[in-house]
Amino acid sequence: MSSEHVEEQKDHSSAEPMSPKQEAKRELLDFAKMVGWFLLLFLALRAFVIEGYEVQGDSMSPSLDNRERILVLKLPHVISQFRPFHNINAIEEGDIVVFQSPDDSRKRYVKRVIAKGGSVRPSQTVVAESQRGSAPPGDSVRVRLEDGEVYVNNRRVEEDYVKPGSVSGGDTYDEVLLQPGAYYVLGDNRNVSKDSRSFGPVDEDGIIGRAFLRVWPLSRISLIR
Repeated sequence: MSSEHVEEQKDHSSAEPMSPKQEAKRELLDFAKMVGWFLLLFLALRAFVIEGYEVQGDSMSPSLDNRERILVLKLPHVISQFRPFHNINAIEEGDIVVFQSPDDSRKRYVKRVIAKGGSVRPSQTVVAESQRGSAPPGDSVRVRLEDGEVYVNNRRVEEDYVKPGSVSGGDTYDEVLLQPGAYYVLGDNRNVSKDSRSFGPVDEDGIIGRAFLRVWPLSRISLIR
């Protein structure tokens, strides 16, 4: 027992202290590793969890104004793309979403989901129109604009978020049939908004996430509804 103890002490005493240069090199390496892990975590969060955007233009006024900054939650929609989680309703009618422009891969738009293929929430629709016929069979959803009003499966959608005076009484478009995975999106400021009226429904693969928090300006910090 004593010989082992003496040998251990001998090995410990033989260790030479690091020079200032070696110590500085080790600290620099540790710092570089820490920065690397931080960047990796940041990129992962940005790619799959949450990302910030600046609103450009007035197409979502008064809900979102020009130059405001928002945070977009990605994770629920990312998870819902995997087969075991297809039943997750990551994006609902009425949500404001950011998505890839269908006609320009360099642009991203922010609009409100009016309807999505596969389901329509009864709480969002009022004023049945029996003369227009019944809802389509299966999971398809019909959307049409008539005299400035939006109808989903022949029921008028209440839109208290639309900017007053931005809806034209003669604003009428052909009916669109949404299949599962398709989203019909419109801007709250209809007069200046480029949306599904021009480029059609947005596919779920183009959806980036749901805008959930306004972070700038400080006087307007709030949850986005």
